[in-house]
Amino acid sequence: MFSRPLQSLLRQYSRLLSPPAVSPSPPALSLPRLHRALMATQVEKEVQLGPLRVAVKEQGDLIRAMKAEGRPNLEVQAAVSELRKRKTALEKKEKDLIPQEAKIDRGKLEDTLKRRYFYAPAFSIYGGVAGLYDYGPMGCAMKSNLLSLWRQHFVLEEGMLEIDSCILTPEPVLKASGHTDRFSDFMVKDEATGECFRADHLLEDVMESLVSDPKCPPEKKEEYQLIRAKADSYSQEELAGLFTRFSIKSPVTGNSLSPPMDFNLMFKTSIGPGGALTGFLRPETAQGIFVNFKRLLEFNNGKLPFAAAQIGKAFRNEISPRSGLLRVREFEMAEIEHFVHPEKRNKFEKFSNVADLSISLFSACNQMDGKSAESLTLGDAVRSVSHVTVT
Repeated sequence: MFSRPLQSLLRQYSRLLSPPAVSPSPPALSLPRLHRALMATQVEKEVQLGPLRVAVKEQGDLIRAMKAEGRPNLEVQAAVSELRKRKTALEKKEKDLIPQEAKIDRGKLEDTLKRRYFYAPAFSIYGGVAGLYDYGPMGCAMKSNLLSLWRQHFVLEEGMLEIDSCILTPEPVLKASGHTDRFSDFMVKDEATGECFRADHLLEDVMESLVSDPKCPPEKKEEYQLIRAKADSYSQEELAGLFTRFSIKSPVTGNSLSPPMDFNLMFKTSIGPGGALTGFLRPETAQGIFVNFKRLLEFNNGKLPFAAAQIGKAFRNEISPRSGLLRVREFEMAEIEHFVHPEKRNKFEKFSNVADLSISLFSACNQMDGKSAESLTLGDAVRSVSHVTVT
């Protein structure tokens, strides 16, 4: 939940960006007719989503059985990969069924923001660099106000411990966290020019062009839509097979592409004049909190639980930045980490204040069973975990 000042601020900016259009009011529906219309829409949605939900549940049950039988980890991982693909297909279908009038025209929104100089591409007079943006006066004011209200709402009101850690991070820290080995996406490279493309994004674009072809048969269209929905969950070998099957070439030059390869998303640099110590620009702010845990615990007189927060810059060397400010190479993060004693995790001083608050939760069980998110009170959600007792 946002505090009232934050809600008010968001309403102000919403009115600024999207002035209410004057339009004739639609004819009113009686409550019974409205109820029937909503029920019919819901039934129609479930007819289309039902088979996908069943497929996800079957795969989830299979994974539970494999874990109970102690099957080899490689087999379990392969089953989990298939589960991700089925979940992605279900989520894609759910998005497709959202009424058109409820969707936001992102292009028009971004044009408005740029025209009013909330933000703009950085270094544009020198050609610009994808994924880098400058904030204008309105963007700076909005970001400053949001971060100030975030700090007031979470850090100050809840008595959290705020830190400001280094952006430049030595390699051993990120090696221990797994970032140097696993913080990556799959990339393909133009074999003639060396231009790089993110493999799953390119596959999505190719599938979208095939689906939009008027000559595409319905059964093929359905297959291409499913491949597009699963694009970001394919393994390296599966992506290579699809690129070969569809003879995917460079969208810019038409040249052949290299097989998909891992590309680490962190910005690498060297620390010191000798270059012997490798470092990275941090990809997230959490590591600064974790490495300072002992000092934070001592500052808190050795008492648990406590929460630590940090606001600051993070950097990710995205292969193909897109979607405006949603996928960029430099961005601001506001992050909180809670630390709880493992033997005293059921003691939360202020939990009674929010125990009756209802929120939408998407549990791991619901995800594996192909179900949607559900509304639960926080108290019921915690009680549903058998090993936790709320006091």
